[in-house]
Amino acid sequence: MAATITIPIKVKEKLDELSRSKDEPFEELLITALNRTYSILNPEDRAEIHLELCDKYLKEAKEFLQKGDSVQSSEKGWGAATEILKAMAAKEGKELRSHARLWDYVSALRRRYGDEEISTLWHKANSLHTNFYENWMPLDEVELAVNGVERFVEKLKGLM
Repeated sequence: MAATITIPIKVKEKLDELSRSKDEPFEELLITALNRTYSILNPEDRAEIHLELCDKYLKEAKEFLQKGDSVQSSEKGWGAATEILKAMAAKEGKELRSHARLWDYVSALRRRYGDEEISTLWHKANSLHTNFYENWMPLDEVELAVNGVERFVEKLKGLM
């Protein structure tokens, strides 16, 4: 479930700037900052929030595909993949705060479940992350990668 909050424009601009510089979605940035300051979320709460963001970003990735916007579709597809990983990690009481930790966690999941497809699908998500910055992928390739992310999300939800 989502809610709308109102914040001063200057604060929003600063948060947008920080979000871009940290390569972290705006919502994730706010949640992390609030939780680190006030410790308001337990692992189950954090997992639920990451799952909600995952579903939101995957839906938005598909919507941007329909509009022909490969760059925004790529960003949202990548975001969905990272959020499902963060949800799984949160259930285990872990936080994934960097790209390196995301990759480490994917490798750990692949080994834990003996499922190479976890890594293969993660590579599709990572191609979307690169495309967000470079805009090299044709729209049909972005669509294939977003479909791979959807499979990645379904697979990991099934393991939770």
